[in-house]
Amino acid sequence: MKVLKGLALGLLSFLLFLSLAVFGLALTINQTVLNPDFVVSGVNKLDMSSLAEEFLSEQIPLDGEQELVAGVLNDTIADLEPWIKEQASAVIYVGYDYLLGESQSLNLVISTEQLKETLRDNLKSAFKQSLPPEFAGLPQDMIDAEFDKYYQEFAEQIPPTFDLGENITPEVMTALEQARQIINYIQIAYQTLIALILVLITGIILIHRQVRGATRQLGITFLTYGVPGFASIFILKNYAMAQLTQLMTQPGFPASLQAWLPQLVDDFLAPLEMFSLGILIGGVALLVASFVYKPRETSL
Repeated sequence: MKVLKGLALGLLSFLLFLSLAVFGLALTINQTVLNPDFVVSGVNKLDMSSLAEEFLSEQIPLDGEQELVAGVLNDTIADLEPWIKEQASAVIYVGYDYLLGESQSLNLVISTEQLKETLRDNLKSAFKQSLPPEFAGLPQDMIDAEFDKYYQEFAEQIPPTFDLGENITPEVMTALEQARQIINYIQIAYQTLIALILVLITGIILIHRQVRGATRQLGITFLTYGVPGFASIFILKNYAMAQLTQLMTQPGFPASLQAWLPQLVDDFLAPLEMFSLGILIGGVALLVASFVYKPRETSL
């Protein structure tokens, strides 16, 4: 009987260890890749204006008229950065609502009115600062009329709204459907792992039928995962940072990403780090409790 009990406890402890290891990875995915709040937070931390300025400086030769165009675009992106992040957040939430099964369609219409207004103001300012020779000496109202004519032709190229659903091709829609199914399986597995961990812990407690033995075995099992798990996160984080440092020293790497990428890696690993640390602390507490706990003496 003791042999069967030992085998059962050993099997349950091994399954619990494996379940904790898999659940740590599932938790990380659920709290990062499958969490729209995490993605939105990452987007909001990105300095879009600096990134756009670096990109435009490489793509547009900074001489004459091209320099003027680059300046207008830089100013427009800087002015619109809060608006861009707001619209990006809206797109992310709508996309995740669909991928997570909370919505059956991708319905999002973005108005370009604010984009046009900001672009118009920056174009007008640049136009006044570098008037063409033929406009020199003309009254201000005539200059404004000429600019309005030019801008009207330019603004007609920008649609009044952008419909997210209408711009998705059938191929992209098929890929989204497949991703939606995979995410559904991941969520089912995530919930199943939680239930399995609780069942395994309950099984160990019921087989022991006494506090000291159950807390000691659970504590050892938790520590078996928690110690190497937490240590591996520390090693993985240092390795990732070393690789990022090497990547960021490459010529042409955007300077605006040098602070953003390490923070993104740190945020991505944070759920697994906290889970491993929590299991480690829980294991220590259970192990200490198994030595401190004194069973009640039964009276004859």
